[in-house]
Amino acid sequence: MIRGIVLAIVLFLTAVPAFAVNPDEVLANPALEARARALSAKLRCMVCQNQSIDDSNADLAKDLRLLVRERLTDGDTDEQVLNYIVSRYGEFVLLKPRLSVRTVLLWGAPIVLIVAGGISLLIFARRRAGKPTGSRLTAEERARLDELLGPRSDRTS
Repeated sequence: MIRGIVLAIVLFLTAVPAFAVNPDEVLANPALEARARALSAKLRCMVCQNQSIDDSNADLAKDLRLLVRERLTDGDTDEQVLNYIVSRYGEFVLLKPRLSVRTVLLWGAPIVLIVAGGISLLIFARRRAGKPTGSRLTAEERARLDELLGPRSDRTS
């Protein structure tokens, strides 16, 4: 009896992944539905932005889920479906962007900037290390210093 209560509490408190796909969206063909779910997991909800359209309850996510299913039932391949949605919404709709010149620049720019900054700091530090930090004493300052130090035999002027 107690085990049953504890089990019920544990099951109630554990997070169960909840998908936002409504029963009326589910395709009759299990193979097509599995493909639709896989594609929906790759597409970003443009409203929520950090969720896939499979997990989002937003109206736009529902429209995209229906569009994916419609394209699949029309005979499109997974790649064709993704290309169609990317052509309408841009690369941002993909949760994992494709590797392209643009994404390489996007991910590589911070590394290039850090390396360039480090090289600039090194060059600046080396140039600065060779230069004296003060200025020569004026004749007046030199005379005052001689007056304060007094006569010394080993001092050169």
